[in-house]
Parts: sequence; structure tokens; C-alpha cells
Amino acid sequence: MNKIRFLNYFGRLLFFLLILDQHTIAQNKDDLEIDAIPHSLTWENKPIQYSVKKDTLIIVAGEKTDMFRDPNVTYNTDNAPKLLFKADSNFILSTAIEHSFLNKWDGGAIVIKQDSLNWIKFCFEKDYTGAKRVVSVVTKDISDDCNSVEIKSNRVFYKVAKADNVITLYYSIDNRKWFLVRHFQFNNTKPLQIGFLAQSPTGDKCEVRFSGISYQAKKIKDPYLGE
Repeated sequence: MNKIRFLNYFGRLLFFLLILDQHTIAQNKDDLEIDAIPHSLTWENKPIQYSVKKDTLIIVAGEKTDMFRDPNVTYNTDNAPKLLFKADSNFILSTAIEHSFLNKWDGGAIVIKQDSLNWIKFCFEKDYTGAKRVVSVVTKDISDDCNSVEIKSNRVFYKVAKADNVITLYYSIDNRKWFLVRHFQFNNTKPLQIGFLAQSPTGDKCEVRFSGISYQAKKIKDPYLGE
């Protein structure tokens, strides 16, 4: 009788441990959700810290984090924390990007990635002069580095749009009037991922706030107006 009780107890204990283990696995999943995005998001290179609340994401990147393939082939890294999701064939993604610009090259970005050799980083970055700069990097094996307009505040609005094989990048000061930064073909041969990146190539860390995140699975009607 004691043996039967022991076996029943052991069976119940084993069942409880299996349920607890499944619950722990579920809680440890990397998938996150943002209200405006109808897809789960997953980390590529985890940050020091992060938070997600409704349409706002905060990412804290650690020291010497970056995503760049230098044209001089002297610097090649892809260790910046990125929160990514599977992109639709056509889409429009917009968000406000804000950070403190403490160190050279500190930045927050929208990133579109096929693989380690083919990607786009649309970054709000502290440039080599100390300016707060709209910067776009298109990488097809090797990165280019295109510095655009200087922004006076720590916050700016970014929008990226994909219509078939054409990608367009925009910025806005007020989230109403959009200015085209780049308009180019990107012929991906594999599914794309899109999402949010923080970097601190020369500093100890960089905290980036992405707010007012909006995503639509549709083609943009007028690439020059951003609508």
C-alpha cells in the first residue's frame, strides 16, 4: 500500500514538474508584442535592458555595439541589439526616435534585414562632428554611409516604406510633413525582417526610445509625399 501511495505521489510530482517546465519555457520565449504590429517580435542580439508598452519601445544598447560593413573593409560588426519581425511584402512603418546623443555614433534606427550581407539601417545618429544627424546605410555586401539633414532636437520621426522591390526612407519634424531621404531598389531573394535597433559604437551604452509606432501592410501611394 505504501508503495502504491509513493508511486501515485511520484506520478503527481512528475506531472507538476512537467507543467512547470512548460510554463517556464513559455515565459522565457523571446517573442514580444507591440500593439501596432500584427506580428511577434524577436531579439537578435539582446540589449542590456528594454521595455515595451503599447506603441512604445525602449532599447538600451551596451558598449561597442554597431551594425556596419566598412567600405574600407577595416571594420565589420553586427552586434547591435535589434528587435525584429517578419515583414509583409509591402509595408509602411513609422516611429519617433529619441535618445540623448551622449557619444559619437550613438543612434537609434529602423532596420530592414535580409541577411548579414544585405540590409538597410535608417539611423538617427550623433555624427563625427557631434551633430544629430539623419543617416542611412544601405548594405549589399559592403555598406555605404549617407549623412543627410541635421536635426536640432533629440527627437525625430522616421518612416520606411516598401512597395514591391522599391524602398523609400523619410523623416519628419512634426509627423505630418515628410521629406524623402532615399528612394532605391532592394531586390531581396529571401524574406525580409524589419524592426528597431539601438547602438553605441564608442560609448558605454545608449538608451533609445521608439514611440508612436505604426505599421501597415500596404503599398505607399505616392513615394514623394510619403503617403
